[in-house]
Amino acid sequence: MSYPPAPWKATGFVAQSLKLIDVEKARRFVPPELTVVPVLPGKTLGAVYLAEYGPGSALEYNELIVAPALTRRGSVIRFWISHIYVDNPDSMAGGREIWGLPKEIAQFTWSPDRREIEVRQDGQRLCRLHSGQPHWLFPVPVLLPTFSILGKDLLTFTASLWGQMGLAGNELDVPADSPFADFSLNPRGWTLFMRNVRFVAGAPRVVAPLSAHIEFSAHQPGE
Repeated sequence: MSYPPAPWKATGFVAQSLKLIDVEKARRFVPPELTVVPVLPGKTLGAVYLAEYGPGSALEYNELIVAPALTRRGSVIRFWISHIYVDNPDSMAGGREIWGLPKEIAQFTWSPDRREIEVRQDGQRLCRLHSGQPHWLFPVPVLLPTFSILGKDLLTFTASLWGQMGLAGNELDVPADSPFADFSLNPRGWTLFMRNVRFVAGAPRVVAPLSAHIEFSAHQPGE
């Protein structure tokens, strides 16, 4: 595998949707070193993030990220990513070896107008996001601070995005046999689109050493 060192820079198109998720459901997919942060009684904030990184990117690939919760370690609050899929083996290897992210290979289909995205893995549909026509607004910056675990270290890094924002209502279909079906994601909500995106995945830094080497699998809690 061949991948560039961090930070990774990319350009492309992003569709993301924030979701309220039951704290107890999210907790099963979060390692015990982190505390789930509620934003409403019994609810934490999760996210579904879809991206198409094209020409001009350090690596060209599609990506699906599912973050079930805002989490805390001490006074530091970050998202925790439990499921992440890409269609480029180099991106998968780099994500695992640089950031400790549990990247897996999947297949992505975007409609020509990018309002519908379907993600499959070995023939199994993971999710489908259908959005209305976006109302395009102005360029905005977005920061996505995240925890991850690599070996014996708890890491943090920030993904930063800058691009023209658009909003549209959406329908999110997650089949019952999808690996993240247990989150019971609300099928309706809003999609924040970003086009002509400039994306940077920052280099990770160590927050704290852990007491033991952890191989945390997002699939284990529900099994």
